[in-house]
Amino acid sequence: MSSIPVTTWSLEQTSPADLLPAAAPEGDVRIVRAEVPSPEFSRFLYASVGGDIQWIDRLGWSHARWREHLDRPGVETWVAYERGTPAGYVELEAQDEGVVEIVYFGLLPAFRGRRIGGHLLSYGTARAWDLAERWPGRTPTKRVWLHTCSLDGEHAMDNYRRRGFKLFDTEVRTQPDVPAPGPWPGAYPA
Repeated sequence: MSSIPVTTWSLEQTSPADLLPAAAPEGDVRIVRAEVPSPEFSRFLYASVGGDIQWIDRLGWSHARWREHLDRPGVETWVAYERGTPAGYVELEAQDEGVVEIVYFGLLPAFRGRRIGGHLLSYGTARAWDLAERWPGRTPTKRVWLHTCSLDGEHAMDNYRRRGFKLFDTEVRTQPDVPAPGPWPGAYPA
């Protein structure tokens, strides 16, 4: 199996004032927190958003593993809907000492390029900054961070920077060159 170089960039905000929100898109776009942990729904979002950009690390998770992850205090899934249809999501994870990671963020392919991504990232980042208000006993957020890589969508890095995220680390490594799995096997042509 061949391998490919992948660059991973880590970005952060260290103050709520760092957030530069995008304008809300026109039309019926809503962002709602998925408050009932649902392994099935979370796996659908993960596979549907990341299927064409090689998100593969969670595809082998069992139902129990998804449940365990989603039941952790401080893990939140915020879903963007356009006219009632899931368009994308942002997954937040509270970490120690007031740190919140944007673990996953993205749009289903049919919703990309429609100005939903900037709005969803803005909204999700704002929810990362106020996450402790929804989780009693958590330290107020002092830092929000994320990582993106050269396999992600072509506009990902620009979106993060336009929202006020600053680069703090870059890493290059090789990984197996696997075909994008799609939301189900064979969804995308080889």
